Amino acid sequence: MRQVIVTPYQSSWPEAFQQAKEQLETIFGDRLLAVHHIGSTSVPGLSAKPILDILPVVDSLDGIETFNAAMEAIGYEVKGEFGMPGRRYYRKGGDDRTHHIHLYATGNPEIMRHVVFRDYLREHPQEVEAYSTIKEQLAVRYPEDISAYIAGKDTFVKAMEQRALVWWSHE
Repeated sequence: MRQVIVTPYQSSWPEAFQQAKEQLETIFGDRLLAVHHIGSTSVPGLSAKPILDILPVVDSLDGIETFNAAMEAIGYEVKGEFGMPGRRYYRKGGDDRTHHIHLYATGNPEIMRHVVFRDYLREHPQEVEAYSTIKEQLAVRYPEDISAYIAGKDTFVKAMEQRALVWWSHE
């Protein structure tokens, strides 16, 4: 059973992202157009489950499965779309996850959604504080129920995503 653990921001997360990014660059080579650190571990000061969320962008999903063996060789489980059409999902660490890879082809709107949300949080410390508080409270309330933890923050996250999109459209 996965424990719901939320920790204060760790200064080691950017370096861990850089290491994972370099591995992805080696594996996907010229197919890789960008690699974004997304999710809570990408926002300084934000409490987070200590799992890196990484969003590589490739030229196309055509033939992308040919890289699955290389991803498995560095410890990732290959999960395919895993409920999100247009995404290829990989995870590392079993029940003690350390990395989630959300791979998309260039032009997928999910890329912008994730990057705008991250950038909004990086520019709005009051949102970081509020989001950290909610996550910490939910982790205490639901220490062994990841579904309840996710559901508990859903309304807050969706409202913040809307604020982020408005902010981004005025940039």
